[in-house]
Parts: sequence; structure tokens; C-alpha cells
Amino acid sequence: MARIVFIGAGSFGFTRGLVKDLLTFPLLKDANIVLMDVNKERLEFSQKALQRIINEGKYPAHLEATMDRKKALKGADAVVCTILAGSIDVWRYDIEIPMKYGVDINIGDSRGVSGIFRALRTIPVMLSICRDMERLCPDAILLNYTNPMAMLCRAMQRKSQIKVSGLCHSVQGTAAMLARWIGAKMSQITYLCAGINHQSWYLEYKKDGKDAYPLIRKALQKKEIYNEEQVRNEMFFAFDYYLTESSGHNSEYVWWFRKRPELIEKYCTYGTGWNPGKHRYILDEYLKQEDTWKDEIKKWLNDKKPLNLKRGKEYASSIINSYLGGKPFIFNGNVPNNRLIPNLPQNACVEIPVLADKRGFNPMYVGPLPPQCAALNNLSIAVEEMAVEGALTGDAHLIYQAICYDPLPASVLSLAEIKKMVQELFKVNKDSLPTFKRIKI
Repeated sequence: MARIVFIGAGSFGFTRGLVKDLLTFPLLKDANIVLMDVNKERLEFSQKALQRIINEGKYPAHLEATMDRKKALKGADAVVCTILAGSIDVWRYDIEIPMKYGVDINIGDSRGVSGIFRALRTIPVMLSICRDMERLCPDAILLNYTNPMAMLCRAMQRKSQIKVSGLCHSVQGTAAMLARWIGAKMSQITYLCAGINHQSWYLEYKKDGKDAYPLIRKALQKKEIYNEEQVRNEMFFAFDYYLTESSGHNSEYVWWFRKRPELIEKYCTYGTGWNPGKHRYILDEYLKQEDTWKDEIKKWLNDKKPLNLKRGKEYASSIINSYLGGKPFIFNGNVPNNRLIPNLPQNACVEIPVLADKRGFNPMYVGPLPPQCAALNNLSIAVEEMAVEGALTGDAHLIYQAICYDPLPASVLSLAEIKKMVQELFKVNKDSLPTFKRIKI
């Protein structure tokens, strides 16, 4: 019986979907599913939801719930992580303080000044999970869904021997979006996607074995399709390869779309990820959800309509099935760059095709990226390498230096203004940053 552990199981939507997928595999239908979270109320809601899935699917699976992480991890075969380190009351400053300085951030969980401070709070927690796994389940795989993906995976892959890969649904999600735009079924589509998390490139995108980029360019002549992803479509026109992740994320990773109000109005108000006229920031949505999440979960739990137990499109269940002896599975995962993309830094965290099997994660050689793609990736990696080093060593000055090179703050602030902003962020985060014993910038 496989023991599969969910750390941060109170992430109701993720946990519910991933467990539903897991149980569709014959090899995993009798798994011991272990839920762990520090929030007792959310943990109880997730336990009720998963018990409903088990009951409706008539699965012989066993379900446990605990707030004791060590108890949960003991003897695990696979671990899935969906945590949030620090409450929304801390995270909100990652967006609100930069906004005060004119750095207009949309989502703020993966890259840039906001992503860096989230990484500083989260890296110590992720490393402590790895230390527990080294003692209690050293052969288990760790699948991370927590952001900021690249920085967290880089820290864990530097400091632990646990088999770690990070997963993001943007690769398969964008591939499906492009297929819809050109009127193709996913069964007709093949692609090669590589780069870094939230900034990977479709180096090949084919329909029925033929290059589909001309079809994509033709589709983008339609205003309604162009408007779905204005930021990404503009970047495609400039760089010739399509990017993973939404326009909301991409707009805050670069210089070109959020440095002036008129640019935000033009590119960052309509289409996917934008709610026209209001809630331009994900923070607004999260604050709203804080008041409604219980009602939404109760509504789902009390809905008498039979559940749809069909397997979804997230990678985790297929990877775990492969590692525990099922059919090998290829996915795009976050792994160390061991000369797999030669024009990106050695050992940096890259997002590339990976084969999952009983040996674990087997990354595939990609080759050099086109220079215009490598240039953007290399800048992001340089910033993130400084941030990870600063997090691991407690060097606040290095964090300041990393943010000096981050495209969005650099496009609107002077060095002195960046320094003042970073000092303010350190001040409000001081109780959440255990690796920083002394803050000196």
C-alpha cells in the first residue's frame, strides 16, 4: 500500500483534485493518503472532502489527517507540497509596499521583489521538510506546487539529496490554449517546451507533426484572440516563441508593461487574468476569499450531485504512479540544469521535459535556447540565484542587490528608492525571516 503525504493539505482545491486523480490509477486506488496542515479547520474540511471522493469512487484507500508533520512523513513513498508560509496578512505587504513606491505588481508570488520576499519566508520551511524526509522517508519523491517555484526548488536541490521536482500547470495549460486558438485537438498537438518556471518557451509547437506557429500567428490576427493574452502575445511577436504562464504573471517579470499607468491600462486590464474595471490585483481576490472560503467549501461538501471522478490534467498523480511502478511518464518539471540547456547557468533550476519512472526523475537534454529566449531567462536566473544565496546565508545586502536587477523595480525606481523599499519590506517581515539574524543593507 503506497503512503502518499500532502503537506499543506488545507489547500482545499489542490488537495481535492490531486487525490481524485491519484485514486484513478489501479496501482494507487488502495493508497494510504495522509493529510497534514497547521490549520486544523482547513485540514478537517479537506479530510471530509477526500472521504467523500473515496466513498463515491468506492476506493479501498485509507485516509489519515494530522497536524504532526513528522508523523505524516514517516515511511512516505511520495510527498506533495502545497504550503503557504506566512499568512495573507504578511503576504499583502509584498504587494502593497512596492505599490507605494510605484512598483505595480499583479500577482506577486513567483518572481520579482514580491516573489523574493515570499521565497525568504518559505525556503527555511521547505528545507525543514527536506530534513524531515531525509530522516523519515529518504527514498520518497517530493513534488512541489508551492511558489516561488524556481527559487524554492533551487534551494532544496542545493541543500538536500531528496529527489525534488517542482510542478506547474502552465505548460499543459498554455499548450491547450494554443490548440484551442488554432482549432486543434490536443491529440493532434506535440511540443517541446523548455526554459525556467513561468518563463519556458515552446521551442516546437506542432499540429499533426507540422509547425503550428504560422497557424498561431494567423489566429492572433483576430482581435478577440489577441485580447485574451495581450502581454504574452506582444512578447511572442517580439521573440518568436510562445511563453508559458499568464499575462498577469509575465507582465510583472519584465520592463515593458507595468512601468506607467497608461501601459497598464493598455495591456493589463483586459483578457485572461484580468477582471475589467476592478480587482486588477490577485491580492484583492484573496482578501475577498478570506471571507467566503468556508461557505464555498460547505457548498461543495453538501452538493448532492455525483462527483466527476475523471482524472484531471495535473502531472502529480501520473508521476507518483510511475515512481511506484506504473507506466513511465514524461512531464515538464523543475530540475537542476546539468548541462541540459547549455546557454543557461549550470545547476540553475530549469523547467524541461523529465521522464518519471521507478528510478525517479530523469531530465532530458534540450540543447541551447534561441539567444533572445536565453537572454530573458538568464536575467531572471541571475536575480533568483542572488536571492537564494541571500536566503541561505542571511545576507540582506545580497537581497537588495538582487532586487536592484529585477526588471520592474529597475524600470521605475532609483537605487536609493529600491534600497528604501527593501528596508521597509524587511521591517514588516522580520518575524518571518529566521535566516536573517541581523538586517543590514
